[in-house]
Amino acid sequence: MNQAVLNSMTAAEQRLVAETSRDALSALDEDELLDLHGRIRRARSKYVTKYRSGASGAVVKRGGRGFSYPKNQRDRDKAEVFEAALAQVSKEVGAHAARAAAELKASRLAAARSGSSGPQKKTTAPASGAPASRQPAARKTTGGVKKDASSRAAGARRQAKRDAR
Repeated sequence: MNQAVLNSMTAAEQRLVAETSRDALSALDEDELLDLHGRIRRARSKYVTKYRSGASGAVVKRGGRGFSYPKNQRDRDKAEVFEAALAQVSKEVGAHAARAAAELKASRLAAARSGSSGPQKKTTAPASGAPASRQPAARKTTGGVKKDASSRAAGARRQAKRDAR
């Protein structure tokens, strides 16, 4: 990375970039890596947006894109630094995900070989004294929490429209 650009960054930005060193990344678990990934992506997006908006605003003032290019060098360089940091974190997140997938596959294969069908659930009678047949009915699902919520909201809107007649 360009040391001059790193030195021109704020202390918070420098700390954020420092968190992407190999030693720092190896000490993080998957959730912490995903949090870091999000923070770096936001910082990169900030400087990409600043660069693009500054460049587009300067085109009219300077007379063309080529003339406005050198004026946004600092934002462009910061965006590149954060892009490189994001690539490092993304690579580490991918490695963690691959390890987790391999561990899950190994545990499932071991369970299948031992004849177990997975963890057994305990079945107990309801504490309220209600018969077991009065258990809450399984909810119809389309495969995603957001999609289900959207579907329920659309149904509620349709019903409200009918009720308003």
